[in-house]
Amino acid sequence: MAKQTENNVGIYLRLSKEDMLEGESLSIENQKMILTKFVHDKGWNLVSEYVDDGYSGTDFDRPGIQRLLADAQLGKINIVVVKDLSRFGRNYIEVGRYIDYIFPMNNIRFIALNDNVDTADRSSAALDMMPIINLFNEWHSSSTSKKIKAVFEASAKAGKYLGGRVPYGYDMGDDPNHLPVINPETAPVVKHIFELRLQGLSQRKIADRLNEEGILCPSEYYYQRQGKENPLNCRKLWNRPVVNEMLHNPMYLGNLVQLKTTTVSHKNHKLIKKDESEWVIVPNTHEAIITQEEWDRCREIDEEHSIGRRTKTGDTKPLCALMYCADCGFRMKFSRNQKMRGVTTGNPHQIIVGSYNCNTYSQYGKEVCPTHYISQRTIEQIILDDIRSMMQLVEEDEAKARKLFLARKQKQESQQISSDKEKLRKAKERIAELDGLMQSVYEDKVSGEISASMCTKLLSKYEAEQNALTAEVQEIETRQLAQKQDEHDVDEYISRLKRFRNAEYLTRQMCLELIDSVTVDEFERGKQERDIHIYYKFIDKGYTGKSDE
Repeated sequence: MAKQTENNVGIYLRLSKEDMLEGESLSIENQKMILTKFVHDKGWNLVSEYVDDGYSGTDFDRPGIQRLLADAQLGKINIVVVKDLSRFGRNYIEVGRYIDYIFPMNNIRFIALNDNVDTADRSSAALDMMPIINLFNEWHSSSTSKKIKAVFEASAKAGKYLGGRVPYGYDMGDDPNHLPVINPETAPVVKHIFELRLQGLSQRKIADRLNEEGILCPSEYYYQRQGKENPLNCRKLWNRPVVNEMLHNPMYLGNLVQLKTTTVSHKNHKLIKKDESEWVIVPNTHEAIITQEEWDRCREIDEEHSIGRRTKTGDTKPLCALMYCADCGFRMKFSRNQKMRGVTTGNPHQIIVGSYNCNTYSQYGKEVCPTHYISQRTIEQIILDDIRSMMQLVEEDEAKARKLFLARKQKQESQQISSDKEKLRKAKERIAELDGLMQSVYEDKVSGEISASMCTKLLSKYEAEQNALTAEVQEIETRQLAQKQDEHDVDEYISRLKRFRNAEYLTRQMCLELIDSVTVDEFERGKQERDIHIYYKFIDKGYTGKSDE
């Protein structure tokens, strides 16, 4: 680098969003006016201005700073002038690194006007005070950051929307809180996405369907509505991450959910996700697009053993990832059968082209696990017939069906319920009676009617009995709570069963909503009967199989 003899100056200007609250004195224009006048009064050569407008002083990865450093290394400037140290930065380590190491290495003179800092005079008192000034500047940044976070949290809890853009499906409201309002064009698309998910479609398949239907993806819709070209470097199509994010956005329930992320610190602005318990949620602030029931059913699908793999035609078979081998416990795998192509069950949307078999058998042979082959058509018809028989029972006598399902769920005698009620009543009465007896013992001890040793003996006896009864009460109440949950589960199962009262075919949605798992016994050629166990949600415990994954 050639040695410079001229005073070539670069002035650095910075204003953060927080500094804007301090007024006009910190504005970019005010800084520029002060620094330009200083340079001209000195008769120096003003080479360039380096501006970072809207950047925090704790972050040194700013475009203006980086351009200033590049020009300094190229020898374009040899003096840097700022209004004060806080304009250059509020991170005392980084400020010190630049002023004490980086600038001297590049023969850069640094001047901070208001703080009287000039590195050309290393003996000045201002340079001695500089570390303290920098520490104070960083403290100010930390204090401001805490205050702003407190204001944001208070605003969020008060139901004010703080985002710059509302989720797809809504428009920004013009009320004081800027609450989301339904967008009549995009809200039906959101509803459609949840409906497709409830039908058992994966996020990727949903994205494919939306693209096939010619629906604009959220970013493309946003920019077209603004009359602008989409600047994002993307395919401008629906994709799995976008669909997945929408399916997990609780804003569609009508709840304001905010402050889901935070930064590492006031100096490190890397975003990190907060635990869900730390989110600020204000319920029922705007119109919901989906119901709580739809949301819960989608979460249930998320928690399935597996979403099921798609076939080469892009479909997921109704029972995929729900069937297990009754012997080895691993999942059964769906395979296409070319010989059966074109064979149907009358369902124009479903061509029966395959079968299920034990995955262990398929990989390792009959020496490890025998074949459990069953055709797709056979197993789906068996399950459909079973569901229809339960539906018929519900339609003929719902009370009877409910009782049968409850008995299946509870697997215990109904007398236990009435017995628990009587035991609970007697136990609570005795506990109250023991409270009175212990009070009487204390009073007799005080009045001298019984000795201290007798008082201790009686109290120990009564306390032991009371503790035993309290434990019994807790056990019964826990059992009763479980019984109430059993009743709720049965009601939910019947409610779901009714949704498919007119079902002509077994669908993926039907399987995901009704079936927990299915186990299939060994296949023996010529044998007419085999064990197939269907575990239904809410009324069966479910099968704990093994995972290949």
